[in-house]
Amino acid sequence: MWHHGEGGPLRRHLVLASLALAAAVAAPAQGGPLRADAPARTACSPGFVTAELSWGTRCLRAGEYCKIGNPEYRAHGFVCPASGLLVRAGAGAGSRTAAPTSPAGAPATGAAVLLGPRTRQSRCTRGRLPDRRCSPGAYASGLTTAVICSPSFRTGAVRDVPQSEKFQVEREYGMQAGFYGRSLEIDHIVPLELGGSNAVANLFPEPGAGTANYHVKDELENRLHDLVCSGGMTLRVAQREIAANWMTLYRRVFGVAPV
Repeated sequence: MWHHGEGGPLRRHLVLASLALAAAVAAPAQGGPLRADAPARTACSPGFVTAELSWGTRCLRAGEYCKIGNPEYRAHGFVCPASGLLVRAGAGAGSRTAAPTSPAGAPATGAAVLLGPRTRQSRCTRGRLPDRRCSPGAYASGLTTAVICSPSFRTGAVRDVPQSEKFQVEREYGMQAGFYGRSLEIDHIVPLELGGSNAVANLFPEPGAGTANYHVKDELENRLHDLVCSGGMTLRVAQREIAANWMTLYRRVFGVAPV
């Protein structure tokens, strides 16, 4: 309570101004946009290592794409050899990536096997089909015909694409990293039900509307799974052809263009 004779109006004005300034500094910012790609908020899935690198926070795991020769990975137990795929420090680097850890009860996915060279990691051309320089497609060596055709197989058990990896795909295709809802899906080129890998090489931003969208591609994926499991097509042929041009394959399978 204020009393007359204790500094007067001027002192009271200065004290109130100081209190207001302190409250403004202490209070969190309200109403600002939530940046989905803020590095400090990256949440890595189990089996990944959270790494603070000079270009941002990244989720690292053996088999993920990396910057060749960059020494920063060593602080987190990895190296990036000439293959462009992370390996654990001290492990050999081959053409296949190290197998990720599978959740309890899930089939072992094995290594990611690329269906073509990945020669770009930026300035990818966005269109109805993946830019094969960035996204050649890849399958998981452990997801064999016997595994994917088993009555107990569920794609949810092997789906492992953290949000940070989806943001990476968006950036590679010249997009702002964020959440696009149903207008866009970071889709598997070779679908999980055909033994597709969760590697970046097997992901691309696919629209949710138009003549070639992820809803239409889903129809083809379901049909190919049936063909493979009934013996009408081999798994490797299905994987290679859907990665090469799923729209052309759709016409062959259904006899009409994708609509």
